[in-house]
Amino acid sequence: MENSNLTLDNYLLDSAYDEMFAGREALHAHYELLMEHFSSLPKDDLTRKKQAADLSFLNQGITFTVYGREEGTERIFPYDMLPRIITAKEWETVERGLTQRITALNLFLKDIYNEGRILSEGIVPRELVYSCKQFRRHMVGLQVPRNIYIAVVGTDLIRLENGEFVVLEDNLRVPSGVSYMLTNRRVMKRIFPQLFRSYGVRPIEQYTQLLLGTLRSLAPEGRPEPNIVLLSPGVFNSAYFEHAYLARQMGIELVEGRDLVTHDNVVYMRTTSGLRRVDVIYRRVDDDFIDPLIFRADSMLGVAGLFNAYRAGNVTLANAFGTGVADDKALYAYVPAIIKFYLSEEPILKNVETFLCARETERKHVLANLDKMVVKAVGESGGYGMLIGPQSTAVQREEFARKIEADPRNYIAQPTISFSRAPCLVDDGFEPRHVDLRPYVLYGDKVSIVPGGLTRVALKKGSLVVNSSQGGGSKDTWVLSQ
Repeated sequence: MENSNLTLDNYLLDSAYDEMFAGREALHAHYELLMEHFSSLPKDDLTRKKQAADLSFLNQGITFTVYGREEGTERIFPYDMLPRIITAKEWETVERGLTQRITALNLFLKDIYNEGRILSEGIVPRELVYSCKQFRRHMVGLQVPRNIYIAVVGTDLIRLENGEFVVLEDNLRVPSGVSYMLTNRRVMKRIFPQLFRSYGVRPIEQYTQLLLGTLRSLAPEGRPEPNIVLLSPGVFNSAYFEHAYLARQMGIELVEGRDLVTHDNVVYMRTTSGLRRVDVIYRRVDDDFIDPLIFRADSMLGVAGLFNAYRAGNVTLANAFGTGVADDKALYAYVPAIIKFYLSEEPILKNVETFLCARETERKHVLANLDKMVVKAVGESGGYGMLIGPQSTAVQREEFARKIEADPRNYIAQPTISFSRAPCLVDDGFEPRHVDLRPYVLYGDKVSIVPGGLTRVALKKGSLVVNSSQGGGSKDTWVLSQ
């Protein structure tokens, strides 16, 4: 039986931080055992493990949808068998930084929908908030249970060339991907049990119970045994696998808009034995589609009267309506100031330098340097509505320049960052690919963060785009206990 003979022939080291290599010849200490293990695996063994993992993902239905492809839309979620390893010390900083960030952003949402102190004092421009498409005037003056607007957050982190973690963006509306984090771990534990034990990896399996506890803690007063449901747009949504997975893991009902009805400002679920009151809704439907009486009248996904039931305090939604203001990419530039304003602290996790095209001087700078910048539309996600300057054509840059000039508020720009790379198994060797990290933060009675998150990988060589819809994949994230 021949050894895998995995080579490092195509392993490029440049200015980007490398998760495995500390230098040309030196591995980071926490990667030595991993490298040794994979290098010594017989080739047949490695192939078998890969096939076993594929089969496991397929049997669990772990797929995602690629829109606009003729050859079929359902794919196994791409993944890499080499885990990404984070030390206990690095994680401690990430955890403190994320706790600080969710606390400040929650206070910001409470403030802008109530007193508006941060706007009155000019820390955040009033115009920026009120011109945001995600600002919901219906939320002004409305009391939110426990004053918690964002119960579930997925924050995207990258590592700079010096190894420092920074925040790339916040996802506060309906963050997705946590099911891939959990299923990656399950598969890796099954396929590499000995390696997993040797590393002393901190567990993440408790996430769904922490999520359930968070949702319970937000139930309306006087509902000690709340009925909690997960509201999904339905089977054609790209994240439907995740909706079904989380509902099953938490032991709650998975519902669609047509399964719910409101009566006298109370929400009920249709069951075979009649109507049953609903107290908490973990929603995976965007604001626009959730109540046709308040938002989009043409939506078939929501529940007529849901907002009035919410306003009356008879049902809790996680996350609250109108939270999208705080993950607007233009507002992201103000998060350090938001942290200082509410907490009187310096940000533990920094932002990436960001230029707001709404400001004339910054817009001119961006337009003069489009070939060096990443330009993003403020309301888009999934890697869409984006220009990566160094990889763009002159025609694409001209097109983006026109878009920016026509609607400057809708665009921000950031320097092209060569964020960190982690080793991946590619053909017969190890090759580095760019990675980010999306930890999942829960906010109920307290802030809870499972140690790890979804490491997303730009599997296309040279690509900086990690989104699955754009050819990205994922890998398990191992946070070490010591």
